[in-house]
Amino acid sequence: MDLVKHTGGCHCGAVRFEVLHSPDLHVFHCNCSICTKKQNHHFIVPKHHFTLLQGSDNLTTYTFNTHVAKHTFCKTCGVQSFYTPRSNPDGYGVAPHCLDPGTVHSVTEEKFCGEKWEESMQAHKSIRDMSKPTTQTQNNTTAICSAAPLNSRKISCKKDELGQRSSHKNTNS
Repeated sequence: MDLVKHTGGCHCGAVRFEVLHSPDLHVFHCNCSICTKKQNHHFIVPKHHFTLLQGSDNLTTYTFNTHVAKHTFCKTCGVQSFYTPRSNPDGYGVAPHCLDPGTVHSVTEEKFCGEKWEESMQAHKSIRDMSKPTTQTQNNTTAICSAAPLNSRKISCKKDELGQRSSHKNTNS
């Protein structure tokens, strides 16, 4: 997988980050209670692929229920440009709409049934691996990247939302 450096941040610019990831994003659209309220869409990266460039003093965090997920957002503008997801506490969920333009080639969206979180996590065998580093060898070069195989099993959740995917091409690149 070829990695590119994406940069992004919150609305007011106080929080800025960079993330190494493919230019082709696999974005989750979750329907759990908080993701529905925030319209949270995110792609998952290993912690070592994420760097907070500025704004650590301008971040605040909201947790609830299991307190594993850390919903981090800017104190000034309220935008959550990244967070620590419950599914991947060893990584980050990054909001693709908070990335600066020019580095995203395509977006594939997968609906995740957060209303049935435990059942959906058990059925989706690859989501936890998305924040785990794997070593791949390409052209005699070793690269560390995140594993992101797709899963096709579906859980019934409001008209079979888990596993449905749609692809969008970015016309800006």
